[in-house]
Amino acid sequence: MVAAPFLSSLAGRAKRAQAQSTSGPKRLIVYFTHYGCLTDRWFPALSHGPLSATDYAAMQTLYPMAPYAEKLLMVRGIRAMNEWSFQGTLGQTTDPHTQVCGSYFTCQPVTPSDGKFTATPTGRSLDHVSAEQVNPSGGPPLFMQMGGIYGNDSNTSSIISYDQPNQFFPGYGTALPIYTSLTNLFGAGSPSPDSYQVASGKSIIDIVRDDLGNLQRVNMSGSDQKKLADWVDLLHDTSSTVVSSLCGADSATALGLTSDSVQTADMNHLDITQAAPVMMDLGVLTALCDANRVIFMKMPPDYVFKNLGLTTDSDSLAHRVGSANMGGACLAGVMDMLHKIDVYYAQQFAYLVGRLDSFNEGDGTLLDNTATVWFQEMSDGDSCNLNNLPILQAGNCGGYFKTGWAINVEGGRTDLTAGNSDGDCVNGSTLPNLDDAGTPPDQATMPINKYYCNLMNAIGVMGDSNGFPAKGGAAPVSCYGKYDDTKLFNTTEPAVIKNPGEYAELRAS
Repeated sequence: MVAAPFLSSLAGRAKRAQAQSTSGPKRLIVYFTHYGCLTDRWFPALSHGPLSATDYAAMQTLYPMAPYAEKLLMVRGIRAMNEWSFQGTLGQTTDPHTQVCGSYFTCQPVTPSDGKFTATPTGRSLDHVSAEQVNPSGGPPLFMQMGGIYGNDSNTSSIISYDQPNQFFPGYGTALPIYTSLTNLFGAGSPSPDSYQVASGKSIIDIVRDDLGNLQRVNMSGSDQKKLADWVDLLHDTSSTVVSSLCGADSATALGLTSDSVQTADMNHLDITQAAPVMMDLGVLTALCDANRVIFMKMPPDYVFKNLGLTTDSDSLAHRVGSANMGGACLAGVMDMLHKIDVYYAQQFAYLVGRLDSFNEGDGTLLDNTATVWFQEMSDGDSCNLNNLPILQAGNCGGYFKTGWAINVEGGRTDLTAGNSDGDCVNGSTLPNLDDAGTPPDQATMPINKYYCNLMNAIGVMGDSNGFPAKGGAAPVSCYGKYDDTKLFNTTEPAVIKNPGEYAELRAS
C-alpha cells in the first residue's frame, strides 16, 4: 500500500479503472470460426436498423440467436486486413489462410520467411495487447483451441494468437489445466486472512484502513497527495471485483463442470461435440472468477463434422470441390453441407451467449458486462474475400455499445448486399469465377481496425499520445495495427492508419 502510489503508470491505471462501472469488470470474449460462411444465408435483408427476435427467428442460419435479439449487435460493412486475391490487387497472392489468420487480430503484415505456411505477423495480436492492460494480474489472455491445438511452427495457416512479433501463442487445447487453475481459486487449501476478508465482501481499503489513515496524515507534497488519492480511487473502483461471490463450486456445478466431466471431455478432446461446451463453460467460469478479462476461443480448422453426418473436412467443403483446390467440379450436396456447419456454429455461439446471460452481475448479467463477438476468418469460403465480414456481437459491455440493431458502418445503407454464396454450384455445376461468390470488392470495406478500437476502449485499454494501445497510456485508443488499408499489405509503404478513431455509430450514446 505504501509503495503502490509511486508507480509511474498509476495515473493511467486510475483513469482506466474509473471507466469500469460498479456493476462488474468489462470483458472481451471472442469466438472464432474458420472458412467463412454462406453469407446470403447468414445475413438478414436489413443491413442497418433494429433487428427483433422475429427477425432472427426468420434467418436461415442465425435463428438460434433469436432469444437474445435485444442484446445483439450485428456489425455490417467491415473488411479485415491482408486480403488474398489472384492478382494481388486487394493485398497478397501468397495464401488465403496463413496471411489472413496472421494479420486478422494483429492488423500487421505477415512475412513468409521460408514459404507461405511458415509466415508469421510482425506484431502482437489483439488478445495480448488488451490483456496486458486490463487483466488484474497483467497476465496473458485465456486462449482456448477447441478440438485441440492445431497450430505449430511449421504450419501457421490457422494460428490467430501472437504474444510477440513472429511468435505464436498456443494457449490451451485441453480443459483440465484451465479447470484446475480455476478450482484453485475457491477449492484448495485455506485462504490467507486478507483473502478471506475480500472473499467475504470486504474491500482492500477495509483491510488496510488503519494503515491508510496513518499514511494520509503524513506531511507530504501536493504531488504525493494526488498520487495517493489516485491510488485510493483505483482501489475503490477495482477492489470490489477481486473475488466474485459467484466464483465457487456452486457456479462450477451449475455449469456442469466437475473433475469427471472435464476429464471425459479431455479424453475426447478431438471430438468438438465433447470439447466445445466444456471449453465454453470454462470461459464463463473464468469470467465469473475474474480470472481473465480477455478470453479467445477458436473452433478447429480442417475439421470433419461427423456429428452432422459429414465425411469431408470443413476447408475442402468451403472450397466447394471436396479439396483445397481453387475451382473445379462441385461436390454433390456441398451447399447443404456448408449450411449445416454454419447453423452448428450459430448454435454453439447461442450456447455461449445463453450461459453468459444466465448469471446475474451487478445491475445486469455477465453477458451485459461483456463484448462477446463471433468473428469469422473470411466472408465467403470459396472466394476467400474479407469484405462484408460476418460479425455478430452479444452484450453491450456495460452500456458502451448499442444493441438490438444491425449497424452498417459504411454509411448506414439499409440494403447492403449479403454476397452471393448461393451463386456457386447451381445444379451441381462447375464453379464460376471465384470472385463472383463474394461481395463485390468495392462494398462493405470499412477497416476492422476501427472496430478493434471500439472493443479496446470498451474494456478499458488505454492509448499513448498517438492513440496506439500502450501500457501506461492515458488517452483513448484510436489507432491499431500497421495498416488499415488491405491494399498496402503487399507493399513496402510506411506504416499508416488512414482512418483513425472508433466507429461512433456503434456506441450506445
